[in-house]
Amino acid sequence: MMTITYEYGGSLYVNLTNRCDCACVFCLRHNGHKGSIYADDLWLDREPTREEALADLMGRELERYPEIVFCGFGEPAFRMDDILWLSDQMRERVEKLPPIRINTNGHASLILGRDVTPELQGRIDALSISLNGPTKEKYLEVTRPRDGEKAWDAMLEFTREAAKYVPKVMMTIVDKDLEDGEIDSCRQLAESLGATLRVRAYVSQ
Repeated sequence: MMTITYEYGGSLYVNLTNRCDCACVFCLRHNGHKGSIYADDLWLDREPTREEALADLMGRELERYPEIVFCGFGEPAFRMDDILWLSDQMRERVEKLPPIRINTNGHASLILGRDVTPELQGRIDALSISLNGPTKEKYLEVTRPRDGEKAWDAMLEFTREAAKYVPKVMMTIVDKDLEDGEIDSCRQLAESLGATLRVRAYVSQ
């Protein structure tokens, strides 16, 4: 059975893809996991259609969740056009829709080949963007993106531009193998882009 939506920490998470353009050193996928700390099996034999995802979402009592989060076990930006469509559909159908957040590596515009940030306005309420390091070198070491240095620049630009259109933009780092001062450097970088910093705990399994 395909897991499209699942609950974690009281919020509703949406799993649309297992595709990712990164191979982060802390990702559970490298350990053969098919799920995460959020759910046991998020590996999709095929990606759900936008209509299947909408039906799954509307089968939930959406008003009771504090937040709807597009996350899953891959990079949701590969389905960004569908996420925006789903946001529009939910806003039309649900009177008291909770805030919508995307957990992303910040490569949406790079992946889609266009600046997608203006399209987020009025549709996405929050973004959580993986920073993973205070410098390009550290970022590449930890994140191991398919597009190399271009991915670092694209992530920074996406964050800077998204902050113009999305009310709440956070950047995140995982507290694994961080040296003294790196958290402060990450915080300064995030704030310079119009975002706040959130430090996530490392989960080994």
